This record gives sequence, C-alpha cells and structure tokens, in this order.
Amino acid sequence: MSNPYIILPIIAHMAIAILLLFFWKKKNAQKLISVLGNLISVGIAIWLFYIVWENGIYFTQAGDWDAPYGIPIVADTLSAVMVLLTGICGLAVSVFSVGSVRNARVNFGYFPILHFLLMGLNGAFLTGDIFNLYVWFEVIIISSFVLLTIGGEKSQIEGSIKYVTMNLLASSIFLTAIAILYGLTGSLNMADLSLKVAALENRGLVNVTAFLFFVGFGIKSAVFPLYFWLPASYHTPPPAISAIFGGLLTKVGVYALFRIFSLIFIPDEFLLNLICTVAALTIFSGAVGALTQINLRKIFSYLIICHIGFMIAGLGMFTELAITGAIFYMIHDIIVKTNLFMSAGLIFKIKGTYNIKKLGGLYAAYPKLTLLMAIPLFSLVGIPPLSGFWAKIYLIDAGFQLKNYALVGFIILGSFLTLFVIAKVWSEVFWKESEELTAKEWVRYFKDLKPLKQKAIIIPILFLGLVSLYIGFGAEHIITVSSRIAHELLHTEPYIKTILQK
Repeated sequence: MSNPYIILPIIAHMAIAILLLFFWKKKNAQKLISVLGNLISVGIAIWLFYIVWENGIYFTQAGDWDAPYGIPIVADTLSAVMVLLTGICGLAVSVFSVGSVRNARVNFGYFPILHFLLMGLNGAFLTGDIFNLYVWFEVIIISSFVLLTIGGEKSQIEGSIKYVTMNLLASSIFLTAIAILYGLTGSLNMADLSLKVAALENRGLVNVTAFLFFVGFGIKSAVFPLYFWLPASYHTPPPAISAIFGGLLTKVGVYALFRIFSLIFIPDEFLLNLICTVAALTIFSGAVGALTQINLRKIFSYLIICHIGFMIAGLGMFTELAITGAIFYMIHDIIVKTNLFMSAGLIFKIKGTYNIKKLGGLYAAYPKLTLLMAIPLFSLVGIPPLSGFWAKIYLIDAGFQLKNYALVGFIILGSFLTLFVIAKVWSEVFWKESEELTAKEWVRYFKDLKPLKQKAIIIPILFLGLVSLYIGFGAEHIITVSSRIAHELLHTEPYIKTILQK
C-alpha cells in the first residue's frame, strides 16, 4: 500500500536538526527544541506502527519512479518497531542530555548532530534499497564520529580512531559486496534482488557475496572476532552519547543482517552453521571480557557484545521460534542498554568515577535511586518475569527443537556469566560501604545540582525503566509483535509484491 507520509520519521529529524542550527548560541532553546522535537518524533513513530500493524506493509517511491528503478521507502512491522524504539530512546537521551551534557559541548553542535544521527537510524530502518542502506550507514558513521569526538578529550580521540577505522573497513566491505551484487543482478532494489539472486546459477559467487555482507554487517554489529573497537570507544564519550550508542548503533547492524539474510540471501547449511558458531563465540568472548573489567561503562560495553550473540544465534537457527526470540531480545536490549548507560552517567554524576572498586554505598545513600537502577540491571540478567527472561526462553526452546545443544549451552553460559557480572556490579556499587565519600557527602554533592538538571537525569531513567517493566510484564504483547515480525521475515512474498506491485 502506497503512502508518501511514511518518510516523516526521516524528515522530522532532518527538520529539527536544521532548525537547531539557527539557535547555535542559544543553549536553552536548543535543549527545548530537541526535547519537543523528539516528542513529535515519538508521536510519528506511534502513528507509523499503528497503520502498519492495522493495514500491513506501506511503501513510497522517491521521485515517483516505478520499482525497481526508484528508491523505495518501506515500512513493515520490523521497520516500524525499530523506528518506534529509536523514537523512545531518542526522547530519553534528549531529556538526559539536558541535565548531563556540558554547555561547551552544546556550543559545538551536540543537539543538531544527535538529530542527524537519529535521522540516519530511521533512514536505515525504512529504506528498501541496498545502496541507500549504505548511504544511511554513512550518515550514521559521520554523525556518531562527531558525537564521539565532541569535547576533544584524549580518551575520546583515541576511542574514535578505533571506532571510525573499523567502521570504515566495514563500509568498504559492504560497498564491495553491493558492487558485486549489482554486477550479478543489475538491481539495487531489495525486493527485486530477492527474486534475481534466487534465480542466479553461479551459487558460489552468490555465497561469497553473502559472506562479504555478513562480515561487513558483523563488524558493525560487533560480533566475534572483530568486536574490539566497541569496548575501546563506547566508554569514552559523555554518558548520553554512550547511551544512544549502546542502545541503538550496534542494533542497526543486527537489523541489516536479519533483513539481508531473510530477503536476499537465504542462508544454506554452511552459512547457518557459521552464523551459529560466530554467535556462540560472541556470547562467550563478550561475557569473559565483562568479567575482567572494573570500569562500569566498559563492563556494559562488553555485555553489549555478549548479548548481540543472543540475537545472532536466533538468525543462525533460522526458525520462526528462534527469530521471534531474537527480535524480542533486540527490543528488550535496546531499551535496557540505553538505560544502563544513563544509569552509569547518574552514578558518575554522584560519585565522580566509573571505577567500581572506588564506588559503594549507593543503596545506603539513595535507596529509591538504587531500586530504579535495579530495573535495567535485573532485566538484563533475565530474572523472571522481567524482559530478558522471555526472549531467552524462546531462544533455548528453538535450540532444543533443532537439537543444537552446543548453542543452547552457550546461551545458558552467557546468561549465567551475565548474572555473575551484574552480581559483582551490584555488590561493588550498591551494597558495599563507600571507600571515599560518606553517604552525607554524596547527598551534599548531588543536591548541589540544580533541581531541573536532577529531574532531567532521573526522569528518562524512570521512563525507560517503566518501558522495560512493560516489556516484561506485558510480554504477551511483545511476543505477538515479535512473532509477526518473524513470520514476515521468513515469508517475504507480501513484502516483494507490495514493492514490485506484482
């Protein structure tokens, strides 16, 4: 069904970013515009999800060119859900930025660049053209690189070099794969490619191209063994930036893997075994990396890697049940990881360090804040009935049905290692006595913040905590959405017919 207004999630953030440029020196105006703009974006995302859920797939052709020649913008259930999650996290991070981002960084264009990043994310989720997907990835890389380096601190520059180097490598591999694919088929429209790739006789070259896409998107998703750029960079910028990175950026790569390998390259047994192996090693290496860290944000960075492995495991098993679990896990993980990095920023605001050995006593000083931060921590572990529990049950059940006991073992091992890591964080940060500041000194330090900034830091953590609780306690609704997405990914005929009008 054609609808030109589905491009609004992209246009909205572009318009907000341009508007913010006219208020370059007016910090308070930028903050207000950003928050209001994100509220509007959430409203647009809710509208998009509603019409897609009620009526099915929508599309529009850029320039009104007929498929497969124009650039299609497509909104199916997966795209709509990802746009909605981007809107929710974007709003939370925007409010958190009001209380946590220094004015010096605002003066260097923090808020316009944040909205350009959100625009790039929505563009990547909505495009139906493989080259256009590459373009949106470049928008994301450029925006994220600027956000990563704003402030110019030594650790930021060091982390950004590793970040941009690996992402440019991934982009080069991605572009090479697109060139080969275009040479084989003469098309860039993903729906058209689905038909033409299936008809190609040279399966060896098709498999090589599929492998290049897996490597390119795998680097962006931070899978084993090319994940080291993530923990080297995600802990360096301000916590608001770490939050949007940790929640959404690696998930764009995961989204692309699910889209490409369900629509264009239907994986054979060899590729499925490869994906499962990479998933298992990603789970293990991320969990072991988290065990060795004492920096709170580095711990969370390694846990991003570990839990990306859970999602890739769902793709590797490639059944409707497994993909349902993987999509559920991605929805849960985007919200939880965004919240965890904001919580780490709140802890830093109170204590002035991310070193868990120098933290402690947070429960004694702030019992209510501790309970608030317990929601994402315990959701991450998957304590029943919180959000992380249900997705793992689906993945484990899918593994048993396929008799892939090795992968099931890694999923269970990753879950127990995550439990151990979070237990260590809980003990060091919240339970033990503070080594440097007494509880009274902590309270005095936090009360020095202006009330508006305190609320701006706490409210988004509360907001995402409530979203996590809804995902856990309203799991039947998320399962319904995830099941529909899994069905659409495995049965692509409606997607292809809608775009090609056949």
